[in-house]
Amino acid sequence: MKELWINLPVKDLNRSREFFNDIGMEIMEQGEDNNQMGGMVVGDHQVHVMLVQEERFKSYTHNALTDTDQSTEALFSISVDTKEELDETIGNVKRAGGFVFGEPTERDGLYGAGFADLDGHRWNLLVM
Repeated sequence: MKELWINLPVKDLNRSREFFNDIGMEIMEQGEDNNQMGGMVVGDHQVHVMLVQEERFKSYTHNALTDTDQSTEALFSISVDTKEELDETIGNVKRAGGFVFGEPTERDGLYGAGFADLDGHRWNLLVM
């Protein structure tokens, strides 16, 4: 096994790309599937997160999508270097239209915050 690719269903691919770009994610250039799928690279280990139009995502999984207004499918955690970087990212999330469900705070010896993207996928930022 060489790489990890996380696939997330999105309602509006262009808006999702904009959101993640605005909060500081590295957006990947996409080829032929540009209108159905896009991606971003997270961190030094270059984990790939693919944003996939909902209908196409369902064609891959053969399953209904989680209603992210009612439940959480997963919590994706990302480390950042400093409290200032975390605070800045959370500010960018708010400006880009995301929902902050956990304001920046110290807990269990870690400084962190939580937010949901435009499609309700939940993300956790931590200073490690």
